Amino acid sequence: MAKLGLTLFLVFTSTAILADVVSPYDPWERFEPFETPSTTHWLGTNDIGNDVLSELIHGARVSILVGLGTALISTLIGFLVGVTSGYFRGRTDEVLMAGTDVVLMVPRIPLVIIIAAFTRPSYGIIILVLGLVWWTTTARVVRSKTLQVREMPFVTGDRAMGFSHAYILLTDITPNIIHVVSPKFVLTVASAMISEASLSFLGLGDPSVKSWGTMIRYALERGGLVNEMWWWCLSPGICITLCVLSIVLIGYTFEEGLTEVAAE
Repeated sequence: MAKLGLTLFLVFTSTAILADVVSPYDPWERFEPFETPSTTHWLGTNDIGNDVLSELIHGARVSILVGLGTALISTLIGFLVGVTSGYFRGRTDEVLMAGTDVVLMVPRIPLVIIIAAFTRPSYGIIILVLGLVWWTTTARVVRSKTLQVREMPFVTGDRAMGFSHAYILLTDITPNIIHVVSPKFVLTVASAMISEASLSFLGLGDPSVKSWGTMIRYALERGGLVNEMWWWCLSPGICITLCVLSIVLIGYTFEEGLTEVAAE
């Protein structure tokens, strides 16, 4: 499963990075509308004549960028909050966990919808908002593991020898809790990609940028389903499914491997 997931994800990532090279046409270039798949246009064209395959290739950039950007922000915040709370405990722990509980109660997707509705459509805003509200589960997991590690003999010994908190956190705590952070990062990428597709489908994405969610939205709004244009409707949905599946396979395998290493 790890090899399958990694292979699929590398294919999507490489396609996104090399989109300008591997794409047969500019995604905004116009041809004859509603063309069926052919040797000229492998996945046909949409209602305004854009090559669907070219749209699909360039759309990978947005989905992967939103996933990675959201995961970076949320994982960093969750790690800092969790390790600080678990290590220092006391009043610091109470305040940080109270703040975590408050953020945890905020409905994530409705919040993004409200913000997107009152601001200019931008994937940067989507990344920022999702990253700022998705760190709570990571913080709880990191805090729980930090509470366990801080009581181990080597940490207690370093405190007794007078080492600074920064030194202990960097050399003793972090290496022993990283195995619970990595899977959370990977799975957050998948969740963020699904959220991006959902928001774009609702019309809250940036219409000036090609994305898989936007492709599905236009396919349904502009007669793709009615006219049985499966090449336009199904292709972005299949890409989203396969890309998310590849990330989930990597995440689960990564979690199992790191847990075994930590146990040893």
